[in-house]
Amino acid sequence: MVVSDRKPLELWGGIECTVVQIGNEFRNQCEETGHLQRLDDLDAIAALGIRTMRYPVVWESIAPDHPDVCDWAWTDERFARLRDLGIRPIAGLVHHGSGPRYTSLVDPNFPELLARHAMRVAARYPWVDMFTPINEPLTTARFSGLYGHWHPHGRDYTTFLRCLVTECRATVLAMRAIRQITPHARLVQTEDMGKTYSTPHLRYQADLENQRRWLSLDLLFGRVDRSHPWHEICLRHGITEDELEFFLKWDGAPDIIGINHYPTSERFLDEDMHRYPECFHGGNHLHPLDGATRLDHYADVEALRMDIPAEELGSKARLSEVWERYRHPIAVTEAHHGSTREEQVRWLMEVWQGVHDLREAGADIRAVTVWSLLGAVDWNSLLVARSGFYEPGAFDIRGPMPRLTAIGRAAESLARTGTFEHPVLDQQGWWRREGRHYHPPAARAAAPPRSFRPILITGATGTLGRAFARLCERRGLDHVLLSRGEMDVSDPVSVDAALGRHRPWAVINAAGYVRVGDAARERDMCFRANASGAEAIAHACARLGLPMVTFSSDRVFDGSLGRPYLESDPVCPACVYGESKAEAEQRVAKAHPGALIVRTSAFFGPWDEANFVFQTLRDIGAGRKVMPDGGLVSPTYVPDLVNAVLDLLVDGEHGVWHLANQGVASWAELAERAASEAGLPWRARPQAAQGARRMTALSSERGLLLPTLESAISRYFNECEVDWEARAFLDAAE
Repeated sequence: MVVSDRKPLELWGGIECTVVQIGNEFRNQCEETGHLQRLDDLDAIAALGIRTMRYPVVWESIAPDHPDVCDWAWTDERFARLRDLGIRPIAGLVHHGSGPRYTSLVDPNFPELLARHAMRVAARYPWVDMFTPINEPLTTARFSGLYGHWHPHGRDYTTFLRCLVTECRATVLAMRAIRQITPHARLVQTEDMGKTYSTPHLRYQADLENQRRWLSLDLLFGRVDRSHPWHEICLRHGITEDELEFFLKWDGAPDIIGINHYPTSERFLDEDMHRYPECFHGGNHLHPLDGATRLDHYADVEALRMDIPAEELGSKARLSEVWERYRHPIAVTEAHHGSTREEQVRWLMEVWQGVHDLREAGADIRAVTVWSLLGAVDWNSLLVARSGFYEPGAFDIRGPMPRLTAIGRAAESLARTGTFEHPVLDQQGWWRREGRHYHPPAARAAAPPRSFRPILITGATGTLGRAFARLCERRGLDHVLLSRGEMDVSDPVSVDAALGRHRPWAVINAAGYVRVGDAARERDMCFRANASGAEAIAHACARLGLPMVTFSSDRVFDGSLGRPYLESDPVCPACVYGESKAEAEQRVAKAHPGALIVRTSAFFGPWDEANFVFQTLRDIGAGRKVMPDGGLVSPTYVPDLVNAVLDLLVDGEHGVWHLANQGVASWAELAERAASEAGLPWRARPQAAQGARRMTALSSERGLLLPTLESAISRYFNECEVDWEARAFLDAAE
């Protein structure tokens, strides 16, 4: 097939809509991301310029208890709104699920039952002409029938193949039923596409998996005949000749092949397991090979972290393989990376550019889909763990209303102009950068010269400034970290000179004066650094059109409100430091309305000793009693704070934000939690009876972006650069 359609590359969208059974429980991503309750999400998506969208008409939600008892109310309302907005839906009927409770992927009645649902969908929405009856059938069969993650929780090839053949037969029957109502309906068949690499010893296993990755599409295209390498394996595991013959009638071929590709889609197998973290250790128990079983233990790791030529890896390489194999229209039906914001943008733009390159070479690729427009919950555990781990998409739903992110801004630009520019694109994604490998590559190619625009960070001697530099390095964000000698923030001339010298795209003001006494001189120094300095940077950034971040404090509040403070609460400082920060907020907002002003609380971090948690544990280890004050605060873990600020900066956010880990604790309670986590004895000095305790804890009406305090304390001990087993800590006095 040659390319006949040279229309511009389209940008599609999609929401994470998995409904999956795990044990006796169902998880619904539309519910967990809040989309179930927000009709106006569709208006926000339409405002991006997206006109084709993968959207659920999920069987498990419409007919959960009986195949003939259906509730269409939610779907009717959504599809009417989609039609009014001019969005063309690609209707998804099963998304990683195994059907409602009355069936499963190993039920012989599943295909006919799904076909009945499909016909009802087509009859109810006759204007819909694009369908995905079952999303990623091979991937779903692996996770449900081979790895045991999802219902029916099989862990063998017999269950895997039964699930897969059931799904593919159901897809064919569903499209037949749909076309009885809508003859021109098109099948958009999605599938995850990766590739497996290996050591020479495990080449047989890599070959097996690289043949297996095509199996769902080969079945639908009618290619699994007696010459196919998996034909005999299917027969050996209980699939009959008649079942395979069914697919040779050729009426199951997709109209568009939908390819999904993630950084974890490509794997490398290595029998030398000790070279890799234990979480990657596994093996190939019960894998079929030439009629026998061969058992090997090995590590299964991301190929992107191995010494493999860069051009052989990534979405462009996999799309090229799909095109060469099928010569059939393709769309990228999921482009998403659950990482930091700049890496999400880099991933989307690499996919977009790779598709353009392949189109220029003759491949018929119609669209790229911004996936998880509303983000996804707990996909870092394949939904098995309920930890509430959220990955934003084009919108971040952790506030009262979905908030547009840099991915959303990229989507809007791509939909309208086909291009997008952002300074973070000066650098490659982590999957292309040096330092990503588990082991040093055999040969290092010289990095090509590139221009870059840095983030300028003040406060080189402080905890916060050093943390920003460390995490910018980790995230591939070019930066310069300046000391007071290199840029005196309170001197406008020095500020202008530094900005002119380094030409940053953004400025993060992490400098400040914290230890304030009562002396007039110290008060003047505090206001000079905290208020005048922030104002000078704000004026300079406003003149140059640069984004700016500056930090304020919970101490702009006096703690008398009796609940955690929100962004809209009026400031009422009760100390010199708080007064200086409140003054800084006013000056910065006036000088640079686009500045991001972050209020945070008492922070602790893993990379230095200048924080309450470390000092408390040191005192406990030395046998000293600890008697912190009784105020209630929102302890904030520095890595969480810095990562959230960088995400907001990349997103282009402004105004006042409260950023603190979720949770309220007194200093004594924080000390007790930290001691318990460290396994150290804790006994606070008895304190005198107190009245109502001062509470300067922070919450947010804009979005709760940081994890819980419990999570932060746990990670502190995993990430802290301190030997907690040293005798100074183990020999704590009772």
